[in-house]
Amino acid sequence: MAGESFNHYTVMANEAVDMLECSPGKVYVDATLGGGGHSELILKKIQPGGRLIAFDVDEEAINFARERLKSYDNLTIVKDSYANIKNVLRNLGIEKITGGIIFDLGASYHQLTKQERGFSFLKEAPLDMRFDMQSDFTAYDVVNSYPEEKLVEIISEYGEERYTKRIVKKIIEYRKTKTIDTTTELADLIKKSIPFSHEKIHPATRVFQAIRIEVNGELKNIKNTLNEVLHLLSVGAIISIISFHSLEDRLVKQCFKYYSAKCRCKPYEPVCHCEPPMLQLINKKPIMASHKEIEENPPSRSAKLRAAKKISSWEK
Repeated sequence: MAGESFNHYTVMANEAVDMLECSPGKVYVDATLGGGGHSELILKKIQPGGRLIAFDVDEEAINFARERLKSYDNLTIVKDSYANIKNVLRNLGIEKITGGIIFDLGASYHQLTKQERGFSFLKEAPLDMRFDMQSDFTAYDVVNSYPEEKLVEIISEYGEERYTKRIVKKIIEYRKTKTIDTTTELADLIKKSIPFSHEKIHPATRVFQAIRIEVNGELKNIKNTLNEVLHLLSVGAIISIISFHSLEDRLVKQCFKYYSAKCRCKPYEPVCHCEPPMLQLINKKPIMASHKEIEENPPSRSAKLRAAKKISSWEK
């Protein structure tokens, strides 16, 4: 059976889908299909006549979800990045997302735990970290070919790592004699670069996060796509987003704040000419996973859920 070895856990499944207030007959989008947990809940709620378009770049996730959701005939699965959502929907003859859209950002449990995908510093594997296995660009390329300044930039910005410069100097020094080929090789280098700490997280956690974000263009995709998606939503449609680290959540929070503000003028402008708010926040503070869910799936502890409803359109 397809997807037998696919490890899947849907974070805040009910909370995130409930935010969408799903109803039959409308068009919905799951921007991050993964194992299909959110999609299945949406599909159950939009019968009959509703339609769901689901995106993912991970072939293993798509194969698993396609098998899981094979009984639903109102589902279209697209192997593509949500960054291309506008063109994909246009090619499908869809002008507007009339119901809502859901994002479950970051790497999936399956990607993080499958050894050969190279996301984990706890398991020896080639430096990979691609969501899309057909992409040519991997973590190996970042670690072995990026110049010192570029490595410092991405690790400090995407990883918010305190000892970035020390870690990068160690990587550059090591690269003079041989390439860094595996996850454990890189993790050991990082561990040797920084002082001993009583922190609960592994010393390599932030660096691996930064490299993964760079390999997959995660933050660039989120920032560009959020602005585009809001214009694709019909008035009354809802956007529901789960993020897993502060950088993602900050982008979502800033976007929602901007589009829900009554005034976006510069301080020096004497008269406000702003359009009315496009969004109405459904929850002002992020919703967190329940204690029960965190016990079942510890990575859920870092998840934050934000949602907003479109209440007006702006000319674009």
